[in-house]
Amino acid sequence: MQVFDTSSIVYAWDNYPIEQFPPLWACLAKEISQNRICMPEVAVTEVDSVSPDCAQWLADQNVTCLPMTDNILLEALQYKELLEIGMRYGGGVGENDLFIIATAKVHRVQLVSNEAWQPTFPKTKANYKMPSVCALPEVKVACCDFLEFLRRSKAVFV
Repeated sequence: MQVFDTSSIVYAWDNYPIEQFPPLWACLAKEISQNRICMPEVAVTEVDSVSPDCAQWLADQNVTCLPMTDNILLEALQYKELLEIGMRYGGGVGENDLFIIATAKVHRVQLVSNEAWQPTFPKTKANYKMPSVCALPEVKVACCDFLEFLRRSKAVFV
């Protein structure tokens, strides 16, 4: 199972239109139906606000929404403390991002996120993007972007 972030599914939706890439979307639908792709509740809510058509497609596929749990909340709180985020978030992850990372961690699955990779960690931890947070030794969540997800799948779309 893999957890998709808002950025990854919206990236796919925007860059690989379903009308032009039907085999890709059929493959994703199959992965969703077999619970190999799922999404945290907060990510599904975000998709609905930024791409209603994509959100409708996900709903039509009955994407599994992983609910917020106490374990996920506690894990996200630990990340917030680790990143030294006080009352305000910096230029990096937001609160929902921490919930999404924590969801992947609690479920012990890979995160698919199209948030920008930072070749070097910013000096201010509050400016870490999702892939940088995932790479921290205290977090250790495998993370890749949508294209890497496709490459690893070895699927051929004809």
